[in-house]
Amino acid sequence: MTESFRRDGEYEQYENPYQGAQQQHASSPVNPEWPPPPAQPPATPPQAPAHAQPAAFASGGAGSYGGDGGGTALLTPAPAEPGAPAPAPRRRTRGPLALLAAVAIVAAAIGGGTAYGIQELTGNDTVASSSTSTNVVPSSAKGTVAGVAKAVSPSIVEINATSNAGESTGSGVIITSDGEIITNNHVISGASTVKVSTSDGKTYTAKVVGTDSKKDLALIKLENASGLTPATLGNSDGVQVGDQVVAIGSPEGLTGTVTSGIVSALNRDVTVATDEGQSQSQGQGGGNGQWPFEFGGQQFNGDTGSSTTTYKAIQTDASLNPGNSGGALIDMNGNIIGINSAMYSATSDSSTAGSAGLGFSIPINTVKSDLATLRAGGTDS
Repeated sequence: MTESFRRDGEYEQYENPYQGAQQQHASSPVNPEWPPPPAQPPATPPQAPAHAQPAAFASGGAGSYGGDGGGTALLTPAPAEPGAPAPAPRRRTRGPLALLAAVAIVAAAIGGGTAYGIQELTGNDTVASSSTSTNVVPSSAKGTVAGVAKAVSPSIVEINATSNAGESTGSGVIITSDGEIITNNHVISGASTVKVSTSDGKTYTAKVVGTDSKKDLALIKLENASGLTPATLGNSDGVQVGDQVVAIGSPEGLTGTVTSGIVSALNRDVTVATDEGQSQSQGQGGGNGQWPFEFGGQQFNGDTGSSTTTYKAIQTDASLNPGNSGGALIDMNGNIIGINSAMYSATSDSSTAGSAGLGFSIPINTVKSDLATLRAGGTDS
């Protein structure tokens, strides 16, 4: 045995196990590891018989500290010189010290992660991202649609693009504080002017930095913008079917519309048009207000044309409508897990149209892997 235990009855019973020792030695501080030494050391150390078991720091008839009396032998230090003060008892390292050390290590690790998160969020040329699920939503509102909406809405914008083919309305996600925004390629493709409205009502002019029609992604940059709230990009590889999600965008020009649902399926093969002529049918002022796409060998919302691209998508039943394209699909911790890109409507008649609960989002990991290409001008330049 490496630890000693005392049996019931070896000490006088006190509610505080050191109460008796404190009463007997009120003038001496109490070391919680050992009973206190005698008030006056003996002039001559007592000589114990050779066959007797040594006592470990006995105190005024309080009994031995030796456990069960058998097994582990207790060693007594050599007697001190007459008149010399009693040696200070050695303090044994116990669990609390090890626990404190472990806590310090954990705190250091958390501190490092926090510093990394701050760097990610404040760097103008760095995307706020998370390889794990970061809690963007305050703990008091965690897991609620209202909490997600309040935390993430400042990072979602409305995009109005104008071209020779007409006007389109879509959405976008702010990824840097100085105004880099991710959206769909079909929202801004072929546009001569791009205007962006933030959640606080401010309007900016934006320029197209890069486009990737094969992934239906685009990067635009606001002019003279600063102090914006960047979104936290999550990890779409961790998304599971049945996860609750929130969608934020500007369907039919209704800025900051929030809907919710679940992840219905993963890795859906969605085919969309890459032709600029088709891109302007999304949102207000063009075509039937629907972005055409193919799924399962069938075409929806019109003809996709001869120039198409296919990508793996997250399927959701969160309500998506024209104008949601380029907006965010968000997990319940406030992380962006997808960019909404296609939605099915059972009819083109506006009097009976409505969400059918079939929406598709580009996984955010696809977006993150394409950012360097988009910042360099994209694959279409």
